[in-house]
Amino acid sequence: MSPEFLEFREHGITVIDTGFIRPRFDAAYLIVENGRAAYVDTGTNDALPRLLAALGAQGLEPADVDYLIVTHVHLDHAGAAGALMRHLPRARLVVHPRGARHMIDPGQLLDGARAVYGVDEVARTYGDVLPVDAGRVLETHDDLVLELAGRPLRFIDTPGHARHHHCIWDEASRGWFTGDTFGISYPELDTPGGRYVLPAATPVQFEPEALHASVQRLLARRPRWMYVTHYGAIGGSEAEVARLAGLLLGQVDAMVTLARPLAAAGDRHEALKAALRGLHAAELRQRSSPWADSDLLEPDIELNAQGLGVWLDRVARIL
Repeated sequence: MSPEFLEFREHGITVIDTGFIRPRFDAAYLIVENGRAAYVDTGTNDALPRLLAALGAQGLEPADVDYLIVTHVHLDHAGAAGALMRHLPRARLVVHPRGARHMIDPGQLLDGARAVYGVDEVARTYGDVLPVDAGRVLETHDDLVLELAGRPLRFIDTPGHARHHHCIWDEASRGWFTGDTFGISYPELDTPGGRYVLPAATPVQFEPEALHASVQRLLARRPRWMYVTHYGAIGGSEAEVARLAGLLLGQVDAMVTLARPLAAAGDRHEALKAALRGLHAAELRQRSSPWADSDLLEPDIELNAQGLGVWLDRVARIL
């Protein structure tokens, strides 16, 4: 029997629930083709047993892994990369060029996380983030194609959530591994009308215009699936992916619209959080979601408010 934290899908793709925060919150992926494998994202160090179990469930050994791909270097996506690489003797770590140095020396990455979450929380949540040997790191470039046992995986640069973010096109499944570029879609928020998606605005590098452009690049391939980290495979058809994209980008625009008048608010951060709560509650009520008035999205509202604040400061400096 397959472990409950694994979901096996078509085209040799396994969704791995990394166990971070709560069930079905944080996903990593395993792609298998002709006896060779690649991981996409890792979760935190606590996910290591699950990541290796997913490989064993496919009848494979660590030496059968060619690539460990991280969509970007935020620790809920790449925290276990260094630890996992120590189990994968033949694998290369594939990372955006802006993120490579943080995988080789994670000190600055951890400092950034401590600035957002606090020293104690980072130690408790992420533990020791291990470095990756520079000789095993492969930096991508826009439109790079890597082959996994003859299966092409195409990388494109997708800023907006973070400048060290790329997405990976898998022609075999007509799907994108999107990290946080295509937002967040928690299964709890599913309704009879379909999945719900909301933007993920990083506290440091949220750029609405760049995010719009990145999502349009994803749509240009007419994908059927989006493999998001938070959480799972969403879509199922070109029409459904387009619907989700419209919802996502509409909320990006709404976030920008509600943030601008609050730029000089006395307690701007709290004002931004209140406005975001109202935005998402209204969207969920419209969809008859029982979670409309819950605190499920409170951690995301906190981060998105931080992201909007940094963006407002950046706009003010430009003006």
